[in-house]
Amino acid sequence: MTHLFAEAEQRLLVPAGLNEQALQQVFARLHSHAIDDADLYFQFTRSEGWSLEEGIVKSGSHSIDQGVGVRAICGEKTAFAYSDDISLPALFAAADTTRAIAQVGQSQQIGLSQRAQGHQLYSSIDPIPSLDSAAKIALLEKVEQLARAQDPRVKQVMAGLAAEYDVVYLARLDGTRAADVRPLVRLSVMVIVEQDGRREQGSAGGGGRFDFAHFTEARLLDYVQKAVQQALINLEARPAPAGAMTVVLGHGWPGILLHEAIGHGLEGDFNRKGSSAFSGKIGERVAAPGVTVIDDGTLADRRGSLNIDDEGTPTQRTVLIEDGILKGYMQDRMNARLMGMAPTGNGRRESYAHLPMPRMTNTYMLNGQHDAQEIIASVKDGLYAVNFGGGQVDITSGKFVFSASEAWRIENGKLTYPVKGASLIGNGPEVLNYVSMVGNDMALDPGVGTCGKEGQSVPVGVGQPTLRIDGGLTVGGTHT
Repeated sequence: MTHLFAEAEQRLLVPAGLNEQALQQVFARLHSHAIDDADLYFQFTRSEGWSLEEGIVKSGSHSIDQGVGVRAICGEKTAFAYSDDISLPALFAAADTTRAIAQVGQSQQIGLSQRAQGHQLYSSIDPIPSLDSAAKIALLEKVEQLARAQDPRVKQVMAGLAAEYDVVYLARLDGTRAADVRPLVRLSVMVIVEQDGRREQGSAGGGGRFDFAHFTEARLLDYVQKAVQQALINLEARPAPAGAMTVVLGHGWPGILLHEAIGHGLEGDFNRKGSSAFSGKIGERVAAPGVTVIDDGTLADRRGSLNIDDEGTPTQRTVLIEDGILKGYMQDRMNARLMGMAPTGNGRRESYAHLPMPRMTNTYMLNGQHDAQEIIASVKDGLYAVNFGGGQVDITSGKFVFSASEAWRIENGKLTYPVKGASLIGNGPEVLNYVSMVGNDMALDPGVGTCGKEGQSVPVGVGQPTLRIDGGLTVGGTHT
Protein backbone atom coordinates (compact mmCIF):
# COMPACT_ATOMS: atom_id res chain seq x y z
CA MET A 1 0.00 0.00 0.00
CA THR A 2 2.96 2.35 0.56
CA HIS A 3 3.49 2.82 -3.17
CA LEU A 4 -0.15 3.88 -3.63
CA PHE A 5 0.22 6.61 -1.03
CA ALA A 6 3.51 7.73 -2.55
CA GLU A 7 2.02 7.95 -6.05
CA ALA A 8 -1.15 9.73 -4.89
CA GLU A 9 0.74 12.21 -2.73
CA GLN A 10 3.22 12.99 -5.51
CA ARG A 11 0.43 13.44 -8.04
CA LEU A 12 -2.08 15.35 -5.89
CA LEU A 13 -0.56 16.92 -2.77
CA VAL A 14 3.10 17.72 -3.44
CA PRO A 15 2.53 19.92 -6.55
CA ALA A 16 0.15 22.07 -4.50
CA GLY A 17 2.52 22.29 -1.53
CA LEU A 18 0.06 20.38 0.65
CA ASN A 19 1.08 18.17 3.56
CA GLU A 20 -0.48 16.66 6.67
CA GLN A 21 -0.25 19.95 8.55
CA ALA A 22 -2.19 21.72 5.78
CA LEU A 23 -4.91 19.05 5.82
CA GLN A 24 -5.26 19.43 9.58
CA GLN A 25 -5.72 23.19 9.07
CA VAL A 26 -8.57 22.54 6.65
CA PHE A 27 -10.26 20.18 9.11
CA ALA A 28 -9.84 22.75 11.88
CA ARG A 29 -11.68 25.23 9.67
CA LEU A 30 -14.47 22.72 9.07
CA HIS A 31 -14.55 21.83 12.74
CA SER A 32 -15.43 25.35 13.86
CA HIS A 33 -19.03 24.09 13.72
CA ALA A 34 -20.24 20.78 15.19
CA ILE A 35 -20.22 18.07 12.52
CA ASP A 36 -20.63 14.30 12.49
CA ASP A 37 -18.17 13.59 9.70
CA ALA A 38 -16.09 15.30 7.02
CA ASP A 39 -13.70 14.36 4.26
CA LEU A 40 -11.45 15.77 1.54
CA TYR A 41 -11.39 13.81 -1.74
CA PHE A 42 -8.51 14.59 -4.10
CA GLN A 43 -8.57 13.13 -7.61
CA PHE A 44 -6.51 13.15 -10.80
CA THR A 45 -8.01 11.45 -13.86
CA ARG A 46 -6.56 10.99 -17.31
CA SER A 47 -8.81 9.34 -19.89
CA GLU A 48 -8.63 8.48 -23.56
CA GLY A 49 -11.03 7.17 -26.16
CA TRP A 50 -10.78 6.03 -29.78
CA SER A 51 -13.54 4.97 -32.16
CA LEU A 52 -13.56 3.29 -35.56
CA GLU A 53 -16.38 3.30 -38.10
CA GLU A 54 -16.45 2.47 -41.81
CA GLY A 55 -12.84 1.39 -41.66
CA ILE A 56 -11.67 4.77 -40.41
CA VAL A 57 -10.67 5.87 -36.93
CA LYS A 58 -13.07 8.80 -36.80
CA SER A 59 -12.42 10.15 -33.33
CA GLY A 60 -9.78 10.23 -30.66
CA SER A 61 -10.10 12.07 -27.38
CA HIS A 62 -7.79 12.71 -24.47
CA SER A 63 -8.69 14.55 -21.29
CA ILE A 64 -7.16 15.38 -17.93
CA ASP A 65 -9.20 16.45 -14.93
CA GLN A 66 -8.24 17.02 -11.35
CA GLY A 67 -9.71 18.64 -8.28
CA VAL A 68 -10.87 18.22 -4.71
CA GLY A 69 -14.25 17.78 -3.07
CA VAL A 70 -14.85 18.97 0.52
CA ARG A 71 -17.76 17.48 2.46
CA ALA A 72 -19.18 18.01 5.94
CA ILE A 73 -22.07 16.01 7.40
CA CYS A 74 -24.47 16.82 10.22
CA GLY A 75 -27.17 14.25 10.84
CA GLU A 76 -28.87 13.72 7.48
CA LYS A 77 -27.64 17.02 6.08
CA THR A 78 -24.59 17.32 3.87
CA ALA A 79 -22.68 20.41 2.83
CA PHE A 80 -20.42 19.99 -0.16
CA ALA A 81 -18.12 22.13 -2.25
CA TYR A 82 -15.54 21.27 -4.86
CA SER A 83 -12.79 22.98 -6.82
CA ASP A 84 -10.64 22.10 -9.81
CA ASP A 85 -7.89 24.13 -8.14
CA ILE A 86 -5.95 21.98 -5.68
CA SER A 87 -4.41 24.55 -3.34
CA LEU A 88 -4.66 25.53 0.31
CA PRO A 89 -6.62 28.76 -0.44
CA ALA A 90 -9.09 26.76 -2.55
CA LEU A 91 -9.47 24.20 0.24
CA PHE A 92 -10.07 26.96 2.79
CA ALA A 93 -12.69 28.54 0.52
CA ALA A 94 -14.45 25.19 0.04
CA ALA A 95 -14.32 24.51 3.79
CA ASP A 96 -15.84 27.94 4.50
CA THR A 97 -18.65 27.18 2.06
CA THR A 98 -19.52 23.93 3.82
CA ARG A 99 -19.70 25.69 7.21
CA ALA A 100 -23.09 27.06 6.22
CA ILE A 101 -24.57 23.72 7.31
CA ALA A 102 -26.87 23.72 10.36
CA GLN A 103 -25.17 23.12 13.70
CA VAL A 104 -26.94 19.92 14.68
CA GLY A 105 -24.10 17.43 14.60
CA GLN A 106 -21.95 15.93 17.32
CA SER A 107 -18.64 17.69 17.90
CA GLN A 108 -16.26 15.02 16.65
CA GLN A 109 -12.59 15.29 17.47
CA ILE A 110 -10.07 15.66 14.64
CA GLY A 111 -8.29 12.30 14.53
CA LEU A 112 -4.60 11.64 14.30
CA SER A 113 -3.45 10.70 10.83
CA GLN A 114 -3.51 6.96 10.13
CA ARG A 115 -3.29 5.13 6.81
CA ALA A 116 -6.18 2.88 5.84
CA GLN A 117 -5.12 -0.63 4.84
CA GLY A 118 -6.99 -1.31 1.62
CA HIS A 119 -6.64 -4.21 -0.79
CA GLN A 120 -4.21 -4.67 -3.67
CA LEU A 121 -6.60 -6.07 -6.26
CA TYR A 122 -5.01 -4.64 -9.40
CA SER A 123 -1.79 -3.13 -10.64
CA SER A 124 -1.24 0.61 -10.13
CA ILE A 125 -0.41 1.16 -13.80
CA ASP A 126 -1.29 3.91 -16.21
CA PRO A 127 -2.84 1.98 -19.12
CA ILE A 128 -2.80 4.88 -21.59
CA PRO A 129 0.93 4.74 -22.55
CA SER A 130 0.91 0.92 -22.64
CA LEU A 131 0.26 1.23 -26.40
CA ASP A 132 1.25 4.15 -28.61
CA SER A 133 -1.33 5.87 -30.83
CA ALA A 134 -0.37 3.95 -33.94
CA ALA A 135 -0.75 0.63 -32.11
CA LYS A 136 -4.18 1.63 -30.79
CA ILE A 137 -5.36 2.49 -34.29
CA ALA A 138 -3.92 -0.80 -35.56
CA LEU A 139 -5.79 -2.67 -32.81
CA LEU A 140 -9.12 -1.17 -33.89
CA GLU A 141 -8.34 -1.91 -37.54
CA LYS A 142 -7.58 -5.50 -36.52
CA VAL A 143 -11.02 -5.76 -34.92
CA GLU A 144 -12.63 -4.70 -38.18
CA GLN A 145 -10.54 -7.12 -40.24
CA LEU A 146 -11.44 -10.01 -37.92
CA ALA A 147 -15.13 -9.11 -38.03
CA ARG A 148 -15.34 -8.86 -41.81
CA ALA A 149 -13.49 -12.16 -42.14
CA GLN A 150 -16.17 -13.93 -40.12
CA ASP A 151 -18.97 -13.71 -42.67
CA PRO A 152 -19.63 -11.91 -45.98
CA ARG A 153 -22.92 -10.62 -44.57
CA VAL A 154 -21.01 -8.30 -42.22
CA LYS A 155 -21.61 -4.86 -43.75
CA GLN A 156 -20.46 -2.48 -41.03
CA VAL A 157 -18.15 -2.63 -38.03
CA MET A 158 -17.91 -0.12 -35.22
CA ALA A 159 -15.29 -0.46 -32.50
CA GLY A 160 -14.33 1.64 -29.51
CA LEU A 161 -11.31 1.63 -27.24
CA ALA A 162 -11.20 3.49 -23.93
CA ALA A 163 -8.77 3.79 -21.03
CA GLU A 164 -8.63 5.64 -17.75
CA TYR A 165 -5.94 6.31 -15.17
CA ASP A 166 -7.49 7.46 -11.90
CA VAL A 167 -5.50 8.53 -8.80
CA VAL A 168 -7.34 9.35 -5.57
CA TYR A 169 -6.27 10.51 -2.12
CA LEU A 170 -8.77 10.78 0.70
CA ALA A 171 -8.48 12.43 4.11
CA ARG A 172 -11.21 12.01 6.73
CA LEU A 173 -11.96 13.97 9.87
CA ASP A 174 -11.31 10.86 12.02
CA GLY A 175 -7.69 10.84 10.83
CA THR A 176 -8.06 8.15 8.15
CA ARG A 177 -5.91 8.69 5.08
CA ALA A 178 -6.49 6.46 2.04
CA ALA A 179 -5.11 6.29 -1.50
CA ASP A 180 -5.72 4.31 -4.65
CA VAL A 181 -4.49 4.16 -8.24
CA ARG A 182 -7.14 2.72 -10.55
CA PRO A 183 -6.48 1.63 -14.14
CA LEU A 184 -9.43 0.80 -16.39
CA VAL A 185 -9.68 -0.30 -20.02
CA ARG A 186 -12.59 -1.29 -22.23
CA LEU A 187 -13.02 -2.44 -25.83
CA SER A 188 -16.41 -2.65 -27.53
CA VAL A 189 -17.39 -3.92 -30.96
CA MET A 190 -20.71 -3.72 -32.82
CA VAL A 191 -21.41 -5.26 -36.19
CA ILE A 192 -24.27 -4.83 -38.64
CA VAL A 193 -25.12 -7.72 -40.94
CA GLU A 194 -27.43 -7.73 -43.94
CA GLN A 195 -29.24 -10.47 -45.83
CA ASP A 196 -32.06 -10.10 -48.36
CA GLY A 197 -32.58 -6.48 -47.34
CA ARG A 198 -32.84 -7.27 -43.62
CA ARG A 199 -30.28 -5.68 -41.32
CA GLU A 200 -29.51 -6.78 -37.75
CA GLN A 201 -26.80 -6.00 -35.26
CA GLY A 202 -24.77 -7.70 -32.58
CA SER A 203 -22.34 -6.42 -30.00
CA ALA A 204 -19.69 -7.66 -27.58
CA GLY A 205 -16.66 -6.43 -25.69
CA GLY A 206 -14.85 -6.50 -22.41
CA GLY A 207 -12.23 -5.00 -20.16
CA GLY A 208 -11.21 -4.49 -16.57
CA ARG A 209 -8.49 -2.98 -14.42
CA PHE A 210 -5.64 -3.80 -16.80
CA ASP A 211 -3.55 -2.09 -19.45
CA PHE A 212 -4.02 -2.62 -23.20
CA ALA A 213 -2.01 -5.86 -23.13
CA HIS A 214 -5.28 -7.42 -21.94
CA PHE A 215 -6.58 -7.23 -25.51
CA THR A 216 -4.71 -10.13 -27.08
CA GLU A 217 -5.60 -11.26 -30.60
CA ALA A 218 -7.37 -14.29 -29.12
CA ARG A 219 -9.51 -12.02 -26.96
CA LEU A 220 -10.29 -9.72 -29.89
CA LEU A 221 -11.34 -12.73 -31.93
CA ASP A 222 -13.61 -13.89 -29.11
CA TYR A 223 -15.35 -10.50 -28.94
CA VAL A 224 -15.75 -10.36 -32.72
CA GLN A 225 -17.13 -13.91 -32.99
CA LYS A 226 -19.71 -13.21 -30.26
CA ALA A 227 -20.85 -9.97 -31.91
CA VAL A 228 -21.13 -11.53 -35.37
CA GLN A 229 -22.86 -14.65 -34.03
CA GLN A 230 -25.44 -12.54 -32.20
CA ALA A 231 -26.12 -10.48 -35.32
CA LEU A 232 -26.49 -13.57 -37.54
CA ILE A 233 -28.83 -15.21 -35.03
CA ASN A 234 -30.99 -12.09 -35.12
CA LEU A 235 -31.17 -12.35 -38.93
CA GLU A 236 -33.05 -15.62 -38.41
CA ALA A 237 -35.22 -14.34 -35.55
CA ARG A 238 -39.00 -14.47 -35.69
CA PRO A 239 -41.34 -12.08 -33.88
CA ALA A 240 -41.33 -12.71 -30.14
CA PRO A 241 -44.39 -14.15 -28.45
CA ALA A 242 -46.18 -12.13 -25.79
CA GLY A 243 -47.76 -13.05 -22.48
CA ALA A 244 -46.94 -14.63 -19.15
CA MET A 245 -44.58 -17.58 -19.55
CA THR A 246 -41.67 -19.44 -18.01
CA VAL A 247 -38.41 -17.58 -18.66
CA VAL A 248 -34.87 -18.96 -18.53
CA LEU A 249 -32.20 -16.31 -18.06
CA GLY A 250 -28.74 -17.07 -19.41
CA HIS A 251 -25.60 -16.78 -17.30
CA GLY A 252 -23.23 -13.80 -17.10
CA TRP A 253 -24.44 -10.48 -18.51
CA PRO A 254 -28.18 -11.22 -17.88
CA GLY A 255 -27.18 -10.49 -14.27
CA ILE A 256 -27.84 -6.88 -15.32
CA LEU A 257 -31.49 -7.65 -14.57
CA LEU A 258 -30.47 -8.72 -11.06
CA HIS A 259 -28.42 -5.52 -10.72
CA GLU A 260 -31.18 -3.16 -11.82
CA ALA A 261 -34.30 -4.85 -10.54
CA ILE A 262 -32.98 -6.06 -7.17
CA GLY A 263 -29.55 -4.55 -6.50
CA HIS A 264 -30.56 -0.91 -6.40
CA GLY A 265 -33.32 -1.77 -3.94
CA LEU A 266 -30.66 -3.13 -1.56
CA GLU A 267 -28.66 0.13 -1.40
CA GLY A 268 -28.68 1.76 2.03
CA ASP A 269 -30.08 5.18 1.16
CA PHE A 270 -33.31 3.81 -0.34
CA ASN A 271 -33.82 1.58 2.69
CA ARG A 272 -33.05 4.27 5.26
CA LYS A 273 -35.68 6.47 3.61
CA GLY A 274 -38.16 3.59 3.42
CA SER A 275 -38.54 3.93 -0.34
CA SER A 276 -37.29 0.44 -1.26
CA ALA A 277 -39.46 -2.66 -1.52
CA PHE A 278 -36.84 -4.29 0.79
CA SER A 279 -37.06 -1.66 3.57
CA GLY A 280 -37.31 -3.14 7.06
CA LYS A 281 -37.16 -6.73 5.84
CA ILE A 282 -33.78 -7.91 7.12
CA GLY A 283 -34.18 -11.48 8.38
CA GLU A 284 -37.27 -12.07 6.24
CA ARG A 285 -37.66 -14.29 3.20
CA VAL A 286 -37.50 -12.14 0.08
CA ALA A 287 -36.53 -14.78 -2.48
CA ALA A 288 -36.92 -18.46 -3.24
CA PRO A 289 -34.72 -20.97 -1.39
CA GLY A 290 -31.40 -21.37 -3.17
CA VAL A 291 -31.14 -17.69 -4.14
CA THR A 292 -27.99 -16.08 -2.69
CA VAL A 293 -26.98 -12.61 -3.87
CA ILE A 294 -23.56 -11.09 -3.19
CA ASP A 295 -21.97 -7.69 -3.74
CA ASP A 296 -18.20 -8.09 -3.82
CA GLY A 297 -15.78 -5.25 -4.48
CA THR A 298 -12.72 -7.44 -3.81
CA LEU A 299 -12.53 -9.51 -7.01
CA ALA A 300 -9.09 -9.12 -8.59
CA ASP A 301 -8.88 -6.96 -11.73
CA ARG A 302 -12.66 -6.69 -12.15
CA ARG A 303 -14.24 -3.55 -13.60
CA GLY A 304 -16.43 -3.04 -10.53
CA SER A 305 -13.69 -3.72 -7.95
CA LEU A 306 -11.93 -1.13 -5.79
CA ASN A 307 -9.11 -1.35 -3.25
CA ILE A 308 -10.98 1.22 -1.19
CA ASP A 309 -14.32 2.88 -1.82
CA ASP A 310 -14.55 6.64 -2.34
CA GLU A 311 -14.78 7.28 1.40
CA GLY A 312 -11.60 5.36 2.24
CA THR A 313 -13.37 2.21 3.47
CA PRO A 314 -11.85 -1.07 2.19
CA THR A 315 -14.28 -2.87 -0.09
CA GLN A 316 -15.67 -6.21 1.03
CA ARG A 317 -17.79 -9.21 0.12
CA THR A 318 -21.28 -8.41 1.37
CA VAL A 319 -23.97 -11.10 1.52
CA LEU A 320 -27.23 -9.36 0.64
CA ILE A 321 -29.58 -12.33 0.32
CA GLU A 322 -28.66 -15.80 1.61
CA ASP A 323 -30.77 -18.82 0.61
CA GLY A 324 -33.67 -16.43 0.05
CA ILE A 325 -33.34 -14.54 3.36
CA LEU A 326 -32.48 -10.82 3.34
CA LYS A 327 -29.23 -10.38 5.27
CA GLY A 328 -28.19 -6.76 4.74
CA TYR A 329 -27.79 -3.68 2.61
CA MET A 330 -24.93 -1.94 0.81
CA GLN A 331 -23.79 1.02 2.89
CA ASP A 332 -21.74 4.17 2.67
CA ARG A 333 -20.63 5.90 5.89
CA MET A 334 -23.51 8.32 6.33
CA ASN A 335 -26.36 5.89 5.76
CA ALA A 336 -24.62 3.22 7.85
CA ARG A 337 -24.26 5.66 10.77
CA LEU A 338 -27.89 6.78 10.55
CA MET A 339 -29.13 3.17 10.36
CA GLY A 340 -26.87 1.93 13.17
CA MET A 341 -25.01 -0.40 10.80
CA ALA A 342 -21.43 -0.80 9.62
CA PRO A 343 -20.19 0.65 6.32
CA THR A 344 -19.68 -2.04 3.68
CA GLY A 345 -17.25 -0.25 1.37
CA ASN A 346 -19.98 0.79 -1.07
CA GLY A 347 -19.58 4.59 -0.84
CA ARG A 348 -18.94 5.59 -4.45
CA ARG A 349 -18.85 8.81 -6.45
CA GLU A 350 -18.36 9.60 -10.12
CA SER A 351 -15.66 12.17 -9.38
CA TYR A 352 -14.38 14.77 -6.90
CA ALA A 353 -17.25 17.01 -8.06
CA HIS A 354 -19.89 14.55 -6.81
CA LEU A 355 -21.13 13.36 -3.43
CA PRO A 356 -20.64 9.70 -2.51
CA MET A 357 -23.67 7.46 -2.10
CA PRO A 358 -24.28 3.72 -1.65
CA ARG A 359 -23.54 2.00 -4.96
CA MET A 360 -22.96 -1.55 -6.16
CA THR A 361 -19.52 -2.91 -7.13
CA ASN A 362 -19.74 -6.48 -8.57
CA THR A 363 -23.20 -7.88 -7.86
CA TYR A 364 -24.00 -11.49 -8.64
CA MET A 365 -25.96 -14.60 -7.67
CA LEU A 366 -24.16 -17.73 -6.47
CA ASN A 367 -24.33 -21.13 -8.15
CA GLY A 368 -27.05 -23.69 -7.63
CA GLN A 369 -27.20 -27.40 -8.48
CA HIS A 370 -28.53 -27.63 -12.03
CA ASP A 371 -26.84 -27.85 -15.44
CA ALA A 372 -27.95 -25.19 -17.92
CA GLN A 373 -29.11 -27.85 -20.41
CA GLU A 374 -31.13 -29.53 -17.68
CA ILE A 375 -32.88 -26.23 -16.96
CA ILE A 376 -33.76 -25.62 -20.62
CA ALA A 377 -34.90 -29.25 -21.02
CA SER A 378 -37.29 -28.82 -18.07
CA VAL A 379 -39.31 -26.08 -19.82
CA LYS A 380 -42.22 -27.15 -22.03
CA ASP A 381 -43.09 -23.70 -23.33
CA GLY A 382 -41.08 -20.56 -22.61
CA LEU A 383 -38.37 -18.06 -23.50
CA TYR A 384 -34.60 -18.29 -23.12
CA ALA A 385 -33.10 -14.80 -22.73
CA VAL A 386 -29.38 -15.02 -23.54
CA ASN A 387 -28.45 -11.35 -23.60
CA PHE A 388 -29.94 -7.99 -22.74
CA GLY A 389 -29.80 -4.49 -24.12
CA GLY A 390 -31.32 -1.58 -22.22
CA GLY A 391 -33.77 -1.53 -19.35
CA GLN A 392 -35.63 0.65 -16.87
CA VAL A 393 -36.54 0.15 -13.23
CA ASP A 394 -38.58 2.05 -10.65
CA ILE A 395 -36.77 1.65 -7.30
CA THR A 396 -39.85 2.43 -5.21
CA SER A 397 -42.19 -0.08 -6.83
CA GLY A 398 -39.55 -2.52 -8.10
CA LYS A 399 -41.18 -2.65 -11.54
CA PHE A 400 -38.84 -3.11 -14.50
CA VAL A 401 -38.77 -3.49 -18.28
CA PHE A 402 -35.77 -5.04 -20.06
CA SER A 403 -35.25 -5.66 -23.76
CA ALA A 404 -33.54 -8.89 -24.87
CA SER A 405 -30.86 -8.49 -27.53
CA GLU A 406 -30.75 -12.27 -28.05
CA ALA A 407 -33.54 -14.67 -27.09
CA TRP A 408 -34.88 -18.08 -28.12
CA ARG A 409 -38.22 -19.86 -28.03
CA ILE A 410 -38.25 -22.98 -25.85
CA GLU A 411 -40.66 -25.70 -26.95
CA ASN A 412 -40.77 -29.14 -25.32
CA GLY A 413 -37.39 -28.64 -23.69
CA LYS A 414 -35.57 -27.54 -26.84
CA LEU A 415 -34.44 -24.22 -28.31
CA THR A 416 -36.48 -24.10 -31.52
CA TYR A 417 -35.87 -20.64 -33.04
CA PRO A 418 -34.50 -17.19 -32.13
CA VAL A 419 -36.97 -14.39 -31.46
CA LYS A 420 -36.74 -10.64 -31.92
CA GLY A 421 -38.40 -7.81 -30.03
CA ALA A 422 -38.78 -9.62 -26.69
CA SER A 423 -38.92 -7.57 -23.52
CA LEU A 424 -39.27 -8.78 -19.95
CA ILE A 425 -41.71 -6.97 -17.67
CA GLY A 426 -41.96 -7.67 -13.98
CA ASN A 427 -41.32 -6.65 -10.39
CA GLY A 428 -37.79 -7.26 -9.08
CA PRO A 429 -38.54 -8.27 -5.48
CA GLU A 430 -41.42 -10.50 -6.65
CA VAL A 431 -39.46 -12.23 -9.41
CA LEU A 432 -36.88 -13.56 -6.94
CA ASN A 433 -39.64 -15.62 -5.33
CA TYR A 434 -40.40 -17.38 -8.61
CA VAL A 435 -36.88 -18.72 -9.20
CA SER A 436 -37.37 -22.50 -9.37
CA MET A 437 -33.98 -23.69 -10.68
CA VAL A 438 -30.52 -22.17 -10.24
CA GLY A 439 -27.73 -23.27 -12.56
CA ASN A 440 -24.19 -24.31 -11.69
CA ASP A 441 -22.59 -22.14 -14.40
CA MET A 442 -22.25 -18.75 -12.71
CA ALA A 443 -20.30 -16.30 -14.85
CA LEU A 444 -19.43 -12.64 -14.50
CA ASP A 445 -19.92 -10.19 -17.35
CA PRO A 446 -16.90 -9.52 -19.60
CA GLY A 447 -16.19 -6.11 -18.08
CA VAL A 448 -18.42 -3.55 -19.80
CA GLY A 449 -20.96 -2.46 -17.17
CA THR A 450 -21.66 1.16 -16.22
CA CYS A 451 -24.31 2.01 -13.64
CA GLY A 452 -26.23 5.26 -13.44
CA LYS A 453 -27.81 6.64 -10.29
CA GLU A 454 -28.93 10.21 -9.59
CA GLY A 455 -26.95 11.44 -12.58
CA GLN A 456 -23.70 9.73 -11.58
CA SER A 457 -22.07 6.93 -13.58
CA VAL A 458 -19.61 4.40 -12.14
CA PRO A 459 -18.12 1.15 -13.50
CA VAL A 460 -19.71 -2.04 -12.14
CA GLY A 461 -19.78 -5.78 -12.66
CA VAL A 462 -22.72 -8.21 -12.77
CA GLY A 463 -23.13 -11.96 -12.94
CA GLN A 464 -25.36 -14.96 -12.36
CA PRO A 465 -25.84 -18.62 -13.27
CA THR A 466 -28.60 -19.78 -15.62
CA LEU A 467 -31.99 -19.31 -13.90
CA ARG A 468 -35.46 -20.70 -14.44
CA ILE A 469 -38.22 -18.27 -13.42
CA ASP A 470 -41.72 -19.75 -13.29
CA GLY A 471 -43.81 -16.67 -12.70
CA GLY A 472 -43.85 -12.94 -12.14
CA LEU A 473 -42.53 -12.19 -15.64
CA THR A 474 -44.50 -11.08 -18.64
CA VAL A 475 -42.90 -11.27 -22.05
CA GLY A 476 -43.72 -8.26 -24.16
CA GLY A 477 -43.50 -9.27 -27.80
CA THR A 478 -45.02 -8.62 -31.17
CA HIS A 479 -47.66 -11.31 -31.24
CA THR A 480 -49.74 -13.38 -28.81
